[in-house]
Amino acid sequence: MLSEKSAATVRATLPAVGAAIGEITDLFYRKLFADRPELLRDLFNRGNQAAGLQKQALAGSIAAFATHLVDHPDTRPDVMLNRVAHKHASLGVTREQYGLVHTHLFAAIAEVLGDAVTPEVAAAWDEVYWLMAGALTAIEERLYAERQVLAGDVWRAWTVTGRTEETADCTTFRLTPADGGPAPSFRPGQYVSVQVELADGARQIRQYSLSGAPASPVRSITVKRVHDGEVSRHLHEHVHEGATLRVSAPYGDLVLPGTGDRPAPLLLASAGIGCTPMLSMLEHLAETGHTAPVTVVHADRSPADHALRADHRALTRKLPDARAEFWYESGATAEDRTGLADLSGLPLAPGTRAYLCGPLPFMRAVREQLLSAGVPASDIHYEVFGPDLWLAS
Repeated sequence: MLSEKSAATVRATLPAVGAAIGEITDLFYRKLFADRPELLRDLFNRGNQAAGLQKQALAGSIAAFATHLVDHPDTRPDVMLNRVAHKHASLGVTREQYGLVHTHLFAAIAEVLGDAVTPEVAAAWDEVYWLMAGALTAIEERLYAERQVLAGDVWRAWTVTGRTEETADCTTFRLTPADGGPAPSFRPGQYVSVQVELADGARQIRQYSLSGAPASPVRSITVKRVHDGEVSRHLHEHVHEGATLRVSAPYGDLVLPGTGDRPAPLLLASAGIGCTPMLSMLEHLAETGHTAPVTVVHADRSPADHALRADHRALTRKLPDARAEFWYESGATAEDRTGLADLSGLPLAPGTRAYLCGPLPFMRAVREQLLSAGVPASDIHYEVFGPDLWLAS
């Protein structure tokens, strides 16, 4: 891992770098896109860039990785690395692009920190960067090999065989491979990247969770229309039955334990469109005869806003020892709860493993409640739609 000399330098300069990391990442992206504008057009999420979200996520991941190296020199933050690597692989990120990032990132560091970047400081942070890049590259290349795809060429044509309007702003698209071949296997909870060509010629990419069972030959994604979302609006307004979409292989590390593992009690907690990976998990649990307790929690604005609400409850009822608790801010029925999700009164079986998906404030609140209930942090897993800002907080 990090050499002793570099560890001492990074530890000493981490406060200064951390204080300036937002300015550094902002300048980095400006330099990168000035040099390679096609990356903003065809790889990076333009909406997240405009809102500054990707900058925050990058800053958080660099700071978290460097902090881990100096605090725990004999280990790696593999949970963080795996999450980032899965997202990179779903986009087709290549080994060569890490060199490009290095060039512009270190130019930004030198410009922002000026004379503070001595040769010793530059060498120490260079070591941090390549340790992180090397770890990510190794994971990404393994993921490509497992899916038999090449970095930079992860796309396959899929045909839209149906669409269903689930709510006023959520639509389910059913997909099958356009070449007639088999759909690739996936683990419940994983997502795919979808690339669409917009009116200005940009090929923008977004990730959507697979909401069906892995055994089904048809893949389903449920897309929430975002007010300023370029891709979600395009899908809702222009993609109908018979259309073709470019879709990646499945990725994502928010997955259930393997079938060889001893069944454990589960908590599947979601809010809003975060219910989609949970439906895939529930369908898989029902098909594989899961018998351990399962607690299903969902929070939404109202029953009418809860996409796939009927499926959510029906799949829960297929399990022999499961309960569903739905919280709505308004419009709750007699079998629902009113207000924000509150797990304090829910019994959780010893050894419960929790899976969370939804807006960050929801997941943070649920995680705090679970920790207070005695669930170990290592048994709480989460998925963030978009840049992982948990690390930036």
